[in-house]
Amino acid sequence: MASVRVLTLNLWNREGPWERRRELLRAWFERLEPDLVGLQEVSGEQIDELFGPEAHREWLGRESGIAVVSRWPLRERAELALIGDGEPGGSALRVIADSPHGAIRFCCAATFFYLPHHGYRREPQMPELARFARGDVGRDDFPPILVGDFNADDQSAEIRYLKGLQSLDGSSAYFVDAWAFAGDGGAGTTWSRHNDFAGRWLLPDRRIDYIFVGHPRLADRAGVIERCDVVCNERRDGIWPSDHFGVYAVLTA
Repeated sequence: MASVRVLTLNLWNREGPWERRRELLRAWFERLEPDLVGLQEVSGEQIDELFGPEAHREWLGRESGIAVVSRWPLRERAELALIGDGEPGGSALRVIADSPHGAIRFCCAATFFYLPHHGYRREPQMPELARFARGDVGRDDFPPILVGDFNADDQSAEIRYLKGLQSLDGSSAYFVDAWAFAGDGGAGTTWSRHNDFAGRWLLPDRRIDYIFVGHPRLADRAGVIERCDVVCNERRDGIWPSDHFGVYAVLTA
């Protein structure tokens, strides 16, 4: 059965031992062979180093940069500045990938209000982000995909809103949480004190990186999440690939 492989990862820019981290990341990407990748805290040069200059990509250089890298050509780039509590606090980048399975709307986002108590700043961002990620998707289109570093755990109002479990600002939304749907039943932690690069911040273990997918297409099950894994989560010779772990999902095409 045909599939679409999706990966999201916060790269942590060039912090720490970048050259050694880069080799670990390359090995992971070769192993996973993703079709669509959302990256946060990334530079254009890092995309070249990891995927080569020939890769299809779009990069948005706000704050520390977010990017989309694709196996397939990209078009219709759109940008969104995320505002929270009246302050700039992240961004989103949306494209259409011209895949063999049809056009796929793919959105990568990052909010930079990173502390657990910053929910009051993140919450106002979610309704606009949900609308932006969907774009003008039609009923017969491949379900839209939204990925990124949300800095919010899975029980927060922000994530509950995206999962259709509560309303915000008089609106509702519904995306399928890939880990909740097809993970291994564990916590799915992507920010872990076990990771030396993250542990120094003395924040609790949390799941803050996500892959969300719109409701599957009923006619052919396109967009059904077949599996979801936490990835880029292994240390080699004392080095972790990043301060975040990544999330990887395989969708029915």
